[in-house]
Amino acid sequence: MIVTMDGHDELMSLAERYWDSVLEAAPSEATLLGDRRFDDRIEDLSVDAEQRLLSTWRDLLRAVDALDAEPLSPTDRITRSLLRTELSGAVEHLEWRPVEMASDQMNGVHAGVLMVAPQTNAPRPEHALALVRRYRQFGDMLGQAVERFRAGLAAGRAPARITIERSLNQLDGYLDSDLAADPFVTFAGPEGWDGEAAWRSEMADVTRDVIRPAFQVYRDALYDELLPAARPDDRPGLGWLGADGEDIYQRLLRHHTTLPDLGADEIHDLGLTELAKLREEYATVGARLFGTGDLGEIFARLRDDPALCYDDAEQIMFDARRALAMAGTEMGNWFGRLPKESCDIVPVPEFLAADSPAAYYFPPAADGSRPGTYFVNQHHPTGRGRYETASVAYHEAIPGHHLQLTIANELDHLPRFQRQSFANTAFVEGWALYTERLADEMGLYEDDLGRLGMLAGDSWRSCRLVVDTGLHAKGWSRQRAIDFMVANAPVGLAEITVEVDRYIAMPGQAVAYKVGQLEILRQRVAATERLGADFDIKAFHDVVLGSGSVSLPVLRELVATL
Repeated sequence: MIVTMDGHDELMSLAERYWDSVLEAAPSEATLLGDRRFDDRIEDLSVDAEQRLLSTWRDLLRAVDALDAEPLSPTDRITRSLLRTELSGAVEHLEWRPVEMASDQMNGVHAGVLMVAPQTNAPRPEHALALVRRYRQFGDMLGQAVERFRAGLAAGRAPARITIERSLNQLDGYLDSDLAADPFVTFAGPEGWDGEAAWRSEMADVTRDVIRPAFQVYRDALYDELLPAARPDDRPGLGWLGADGEDIYQRLLRHHTTLPDLGADEIHDLGLTELAKLREEYATVGARLFGTGDLGEIFARLRDDPALCYDDAEQIMFDARRALAMAGTEMGNWFGRLPKESCDIVPVPEFLAADSPAAYYFPPAADGSRPGTYFVNQHHPTGRGRYETASVAYHEAIPGHHLQLTIANELDHLPRFQRQSFANTAFVEGWALYTERLADEMGLYEDDLGRLGMLAGDSWRSCRLVVDTGLHAKGWSRQRAIDFMVANAPVGLAEITVEVDRYIAMPGQAVAYKVGQLEILRQRVAATERLGADFDIKAFHDVVLGSGSVSLPVLRELVATL
């Protein structure tokens, strides 16, 4: 007897095969998500592994294209569209060999490992022992990374010097840190396990004898080989790599915005338009709070008044916790579906803090073994404005990323890639930026100083549209990008410098925030006009968040069903 799959079953099979291939290629990510099948493996960064993965994804893409959408349910049609978009984007992204340039402080092989290490856990003894086997292979992975960097140099893909300098700072900070506090030694192990002491001793040995020496070799390769060849600060963007760099940047814009026809010039002009709109809002709020509507005076007050900055690191954490407690009291009035998992709030690890953004978020493990975690950067508190803390907390935690990504993780009727993938940057980050404004509607900003923090966040993201495209498509220098940010966003110079260096390291990613936010706002306006008195904000938010991670074209389809 021959058993054939119907369209739904075939689609689910293709979706599962795709996500399995992603996790098998990224075993550390699988562990972070709570999938323990690959705990004893480490990332294979070789050309052969890359080509095998490309072949798998191309085969899956052909199979998705051959699957007739007509008989599928509306939910399955959305899944098919998303799977096709994600596969085609993954193929296009991997084709440009991104690992050859993964030496920076944000996307670098070392940076990813050091960010993930504190979030790794081993709920059971077999997980703990498997992770020992993984980390014994550490030298192989970092050795492959160095070989790929060399291939990139040979192909004319020199990195930007500032990104290598920041990577060296991170690596030196880690290598100089106390072994007893090393995240590879201290990550959570099985509770009540009588073998824990021996296991931790073995992990300390592996960290001392394998991991740290491998990082030292990697660090020396960056210093000896990449740093001398790196592009100076007056040529930091991809455009300086010629046709190859221009092609990579266009691929990255498509990858992060999920809009294939949105080009650098349009994005650049959009940023200038949005900044002009924000000046009017600043003038209104600034006049109430500071007695002036002059943008320069408002920015100077926000940057330079020590009373508006923190005295110590603990105050930052206190205010972040307070903001999220306030948000929690209002969530039921604005959302029908709420996450089951709570959100932890912890400091950014000290060895990463100086070269990291103000905050970031890790979603919970799918198996419930690790909560969603909001990381707060407490570095240089006297340079961090009090007015920013609430809006950043709402962006990263609730009603931002924690709400969004935890709900996605709990949508058990959807395939895993829809629940766990972050490929649709414009949707993921656009939602978080949308919630900074939503927080004002929810009454979460206690005063005009908090609203100026919201405006600061919005102008900062609008600046990204101009600065990212300026750096990578228009030949801007690093200093020109910094000067533009100083003139158009009331963020301190130290934070602006870290941010500009992030845009140099992550081309295209920064533009997705504002592009996504504006699309969500457009869809809300369209739904309000179409439905009139029947518009329900809870229903709108539930539809936006109810299909997991989606592309912006699919978001339009979803909102049209209201």
